[in-house]
Amino acid sequence: MVMIDKLVVCGVGLIGGSFALALRRAGLVRRIVGIGRRPASLARAVALGVVDKAAAGWADALDGADFVLLATPVGQMDAVMAAMAPHLVPGTVVTDAGSTKRDVIEAIYRHLPGHLPYVVPAHPIAGAECSGVEAAFAGLYDGRKVVVTPLPENEPGAVLRVREAWEACGALMYEMPPQEHDRVFAAVSHLPHLLAFGLVHDLAGRPNAEQLFGYAASGFRDFTRIAGSHPEMWRDICIANRQALLGELDQYLAELAYLRALLLSADGDRLEQLFAEARHARNAWAEQFSTAPNAVPTPE
Repeated sequence: MVMIDKLVVCGVGLIGGSFALALRRAGLVRRIVGIGRRPASLARAVALGVVDKAAAGWADALDGADFVLLATPVGQMDAVMAAMAPHLVPGTVVTDAGSTKRDVIEAIYRHLPGHLPYVVPAHPIAGAECSGVEAAFAGLYDGRKVVVTPLPENEPGAVLRVREAWEACGALMYEMPPQEHDRVFAAVSHLPHLLAFGLVHDLAGRPNAEQLFGYAASGFRDFTRIAGSHPEMWRDICIANRQALLGELDQYLAELAYLRALLLSADGDRLEQLFAEARHARNAWAEQFSTAPNAVPTPE
């Protein structure tokens, strides 16, 4: 991979901070500049050595930059791209870490039409319940998937540069059309988060919530682990991908209706068959997942 002379990370939290640390670990970046909404968070990133300096604004940040990662919640992407657009110069490669792609790509076409050869959308499939720069670590992407969803206008060299940067972080690279990306992750990521948040919220609002949580054990912990994730980030993801997510939610509601019907009719045979089929599918996935290098289940 070609050395990155100046990396700009917008949103120096878990995702952006870990990207910076991973490239620093690989010895493939000379300078790292952070930019974001909260001066205190940027100052903390400097103090922790995640970035070398905090930029006062986009003019300062993009001066001499050759690679930019946008790691903010997807709801901020539109405003971020509008702010950075006047200061971008040809050749600066820009990528993102957004969990949705349709809305991010629409913002790219809206605000960066003159920079399309160099803006390559991507999505690292990694994360944790903890957020903020203190949670960042260099090994977050080791053995994890990163999906690139290139634009038709992208220069092949820019796509290659983005792929190589993520590979240097330890990631496994995949490519997918953006519409397919959003449909897939609505099913396997966004819907599970929505359900986990919803279950915890339901139980927390009941009169006997203290009793319920007092008896909750490992099954509840495992099912609801992802409800500890960043609320703003998941609000933005759910709203941005709401059409695909609504389709998945309707499909799941139909499954719940079927389960209800089996319970209502006390149909133990069909209920056991459904459980057995689900168990087989889940165990087959878990076995495949466990063979991946450094596989650690974390929220996306």
